[in-house]
Amino acid sequence: MASQANTATRDTNPGAIADRLRQEVQHAIQRGFKSMELLGAPPPEVGRSPKTVLYRRGTLELLHYHAMADEVYRVPLLLVMAPTNRGYIMDLTPGQSLIEFLLKRGYDVYMMDWHQPTDDERGLTLDDYVLRFLPDCIRRVQRDSGEDEISLIGYCAGGLISTLYQSLHPDGPVRNLVCFTTPIDFSKMELFRSMTDPKHFDVDRFADQVGNMPPEMVTAGFEALRPAARLTGQVRLWDNLWNDQFVKGYRMMERWGNETLGLPGGYFRQTTKDLMQRNALYEGTMKVGGQIVDLSKITVPMLHVVAKYDHIVPSECSKPLIERVGSTDKTEIVLPGGHVSIAAGANAVKRMWPALDSWLEHRST
Repeated sequence: MASQANTATRDTNPGAIADRLRQEVQHAIQRGFKSMELLGAPPPEVGRSPKTVLYRRGTLELLHYHAMADEVYRVPLLLVMAPTNRGYIMDLTPGQSLIEFLLKRGYDVYMMDWHQPTDDERGLTLDDYVLRFLPDCIRRVQRDSGEDEISLIGYCAGGLISTLYQSLHPDGPVRNLVCFTTPIDFSKMELFRSMTDPKHFDVDRFADQVGNMPPEMVTAGFEALRPAARLTGQVRLWDNLWNDQFVKGYRMMERWGNETLGLPGGYFRQTTKDLMQRNALYEGTMKVGGQIVDLSKITVPMLHVVAKYDHIVPSECSKPLIERVGSTDKTEIVLPGGHVSIAAGANAVKRMWPALDSWLEHRST
């Protein structure tokens, strides 16, 4: 009872009330100034780690990041991003950059990044990404680094592309395979499956008439998973306009979301039919380049990082990956966080990045 009385006294203390009132007034004034500043502010800088563009072809860009350590691990890393997203989510700003972290830890880092597909690329399919783009980039990394072996790290659909490639090239140059939030059982992506149900969605007609899937439709699909997310984010921004660090982080993530990429019509057609409608990868009937994809043929050391609260690739959608690969050295890490925060953000800095480094370090020499 005494404790409750003390709490009540503090809550009604005139000095404490005055302090809170002054703080709220100060925050309100700061919000006003900050909101005016944001109206004319240029987009925040992102992707600032020094790098060289090794190759550019249409939607594909291959990057090589400059070393930040005196000693570098022998086996280079090739990051494969999802074709709908710009790769700078892994390199937002100094101190909040997975790329910077890996470079400072002594890794030689390359990335397959993407740009909006051109109209001439409307016919690109998943087969092109798995059998043309990825092998071509691997060869370029080998030539640039002077090493035969590489570690492949795929994020979301980039993990899917990497997994499909490795299942079809089990004796190839990949020494280690790492995937973040990689979809396998598409029956668990219930809303996306309902959106593409052949009963009311003719994907062939759509691809023939529209060509490339516009980025606005990709964004709308993601936002449908959490309809109130944008409004909630704006409310949180208003509440925290006085906090420069919060505003900086919010604007960088907002820029990344606003720069979501469209998809080639052929890629969208194939993934919709094979993955969303037929769940062919999980059912063991998927073909790429005329070959059946057999996940058990993957035998290299493998790490899969699963986001416990992932609303885009639910954990039950990605969990079958580790179960089905044939590797004897395989690890699954389930971490608290969402689809993006698992790789970028404060929790990623504390949890995922050190776990990735710990797993890679003795497999990269």
